[in-house]
Amino acid sequence: MDSDFANVQSAISAALVSTTRSASSLASEDLPFHRSLDSSLASRLDRQNARLLGLATGLLGAATATTETVRPPPSLKDVDSVESNWRAVVDVVDSLLERADTALDEFTGAVKRLSPGADVQGVGSRMPKTSKIAAQLKAQEIDKPQLLFEHVPTNRERGPFKPLLATKPHAVAPLAAEPVATDGDLQSYYPQPYQLEIEQYQYPSSVYTEATPIPYHPFDATTATFVDTQESLDEMLQHLKQAKEIAIDLEHHDQRTYIGIVSLMQISTRDRDWIVDTLKPWRRKLQTLNEVFADPNIIKVLHGAYMDIVWLQRDLGLYIVGLFDTHYAARALGYSGGSLAFLLKKFVNIDAQKQYQMADWRVRPLPQELFDYARSDTHYLLYIYDCMRNELIQRSGFSLPNQEGDKISHVLQRSSETALQRYEHPVYDLELGVGPMGWYKMLSRTPALFTKEQFAVFRAVHKWRDDVAREQDDSVHYIMPNHQIFSIVRELPTNRAALLGIAQPTTQTVRLRGDELLSVIIKAKQSGGDGPEMMDVLNRVEPHTSTGVAKRPPPSHSVAAFVPQAALATSETDETAVINGDALPLRNPTSAFWGRAFESSIHQQHQRRGLSTASAVQLSVPLPAITAEVFADPADAVSSTPVRLEPEPEPARTPAEAPEDDDVFILKELGKKRKRPTQEAMDGMAAQSDEVAIPDEEAERLREKAERKRVKKEAKRAAKMAAAAADTDPANANGVEEPFDYAFAPSMLNPPRESRDDMRARKKKEVNPYAKSLDAPKGLPRAQKERAGRTVTYK
Repeated sequence: MDSDFANVQSAISAALVSTTRSASSLASEDLPFHRSLDSSLASRLDRQNARLLGLATGLLGAATATTETVRPPPSLKDVDSVESNWRAVVDVVDSLLERADTALDEFTGAVKRLSPGADVQGVGSRMPKTSKIAAQLKAQEIDKPQLLFEHVPTNRERGPFKPLLATKPHAVAPLAAEPVATDGDLQSYYPQPYQLEIEQYQYPSSVYTEATPIPYHPFDATTATFVDTQESLDEMLQHLKQAKEIAIDLEHHDQRTYIGIVSLMQISTRDRDWIVDTLKPWRRKLQTLNEVFADPNIIKVLHGAYMDIVWLQRDLGLYIVGLFDTHYAARALGYSGGSLAFLLKKFVNIDAQKQYQMADWRVRPLPQELFDYARSDTHYLLYIYDCMRNELIQRSGFSLPNQEGDKISHVLQRSSETALQRYEHPVYDLELGVGPMGWYKMLSRTPALFTKEQFAVFRAVHKWRDDVAREQDDSVHYIMPNHQIFSIVRELPTNRAALLGIAQPTTQTVRLRGDELLSVIIKAKQSGGDGPEMMDVLNRVEPHTSTGVAKRPPPSHSVAAFVPQAALATSETDETAVINGDALPLRNPTSAFWGRAFESSIHQQHQRRGLSTASAVQLSVPLPAITAEVFADPADAVSSTPVRLEPEPEPARTPAEAPEDDDVFILKELGKKRKRPTQEAMDGMAAQSDEVAIPDEEAERLREKAERKRVKKEAKRAAKMAAAAADTDPANANGVEEPFDYAFAPSMLNPPRESRDDMRARKKKEVNPYAKSLDAPKGLPRAQKERAGRTVTYK
């Protein structure tokens, strides 16, 4: 599927464009009129309408089959049902857009593996029926393991994140004890503990040496060791210290926790696999793995380590020195896919079991299906690393200047930038909504324009959801999905019943705390009239200014809670760079279907050619003064003050000067009759010509004939004007028309009877257009006429 993604995407885009154009063209037709003319067309239209409504109902049912959307799905039977169920349809579409946004974040690395508890039942239903995993994966039956940790998360931290390290193995610089700050930072921060070690790290020569890939052990003939005790941890650590390369992967859960939690860690060497339980109360003792993770003599191979680096720091206090990310290698080699499933299929010919990707990894004991799936993520990764390293070396041009063709160095550089990321606590900004948990990213991706009251309710409900999520240690999406916030803002419910009817499907938190949420909505609506406008606030945080720098950037050395700093330093051409939510455009100036509005209009064509638009428009009705703002694009306008464009006076031209030939000629101006040049103009043209005029007798004769015709027309026109003046009423001789008096007007229903003389006079004035219709020449009479008692035969 990854190899054919481009073809599938182009086919879907073409189909969408064709469908949109067809729908637009049909909307401009008068279908009711055509239905009245042809009954067969009406029946065909009815069948097509029923078919389209059936398809729409089926699509809505498929979209709500395994997700927390509207259940049961809305049924569209006719036009009235579409209007009555429109809100439910919008909720389904919003839910699909959220899932697409989440999938894109997962693909780019902003979120690695989501595991929503609401979808757990759907995951279990796709697994083998013989397994007991369906019963074990019910999220509501799993107690929160973070409540048993030695350090229970509070989600209320406001200061800088202090690294969890107690000691620093393989240190070049000592561990910082106090936070630091520079003039450009908004607040102090703790530096990345291994920043100097990563920046000065030199990869061993084996990374730059092409070698035969070491084959992996058969998966079925080997097994992994489950590490859930400190004794097994120490045993695993001793084996890892003897390795030259290790493969690492994480399984993450972020539904029933606010900031997320690392649930499992997989580690593999060339000979053995380990599955580490990271949900134990003593989980922070896993910091002893820094003796291997920070060892410069051991290469750490990860795939898509974008978020793994941050999660290891946040939960376990682990840092990686000597990272090799196979995701960057796949991009550098130009593969059609960059996922681990694609690499497994390409190099090992194994299909990854994607049905387990969204599982709840907190379940204990770990089912065999999940155990094998987690193990497969790292069991083959070192072999894949060998193959990709050789290909990178073969396709690298080491002789080119400035290492332009050195693909292996490019991958190592990107991997080091990923390892330099630093975690910071997520701080909520109510005023501007910036940051990973703020409302700005959510609102900037939605084409909505709220009133003051709606905007105030939006920010208040978003803040309430974040506060409740921190308090309950749950994901904000578990508290309330994004599309429900927009539904509440659009409707502004005033009672509990209306609120629960809008927030469908109603989550447990909203159902239990509905009165609290309703009071927040009512209070925000009352105070919203005196609040700021939505666009005024968005313009304050609009990241793309004229200089291309955000108006409120994050600290230069800090990393947001879920968006690493390394992404901000990547080049614009990097396809794998994840854009921070604070750097997204406020609104997209173009459309995927129609592009910019009025892109090919006549006004912009004249502007591109340097012609005056006003001179090209000549109509029979007067036009107001046309300025440049009439045809300006609102998105490109820089000032609201109208600026009138005064025509520049043309320099006086002497008779000796000849106009430059710019190859521009006018066939005929719109709305004007063609006139013959006057005698003076013709004489002037002849005077400026270098040629000798040769008299033309035929042209002279035609000119005299036209002059005589003109004199006759003027005489006729004068006679008509004199006759009209003679018939003019003396009372109206001054040209003022007398107003019509309706009181003395004759009745139209009961007109007065005319006298015989008046009727004859009126008929004489009337013109009968059919009077001479029978005056055509008559045809020949019959050649033979029969008479009584005698025939033509016998004369």
